[in-house]
Amino acid sequence: MPTTPGPADEAAAPRRRVLADRGGPILVEGPVEVVLPDGTSVTSDRFMVALCACGASGRYPFCDTSHRRCRKSRDRRGTGS
Repeated sequence: MPTTPGPADEAAAPRRRVLADRGGPILVEGPVEVVLPDGTSVTSDRFMVALCACGASGRYPFCDTSHRRCRKSRDRRGTGS
């Protein structure tokens, strides 16, 4: 199980840039370790990682662009047609 970083770890660790896009994924400069609610973790060594923010991804916690289909269906419903 992962440990919570202490004050010494936080001071030495570089800050990560996180980009939040409404209706899209959360982009995090990598590499990253993502700890899931059940305590398991997944890692990615990519320079930029897209994390799912809509919950529809088949590759959760990573984004597979499912949010695009969710957004299109919402847009169609909102037009009144």
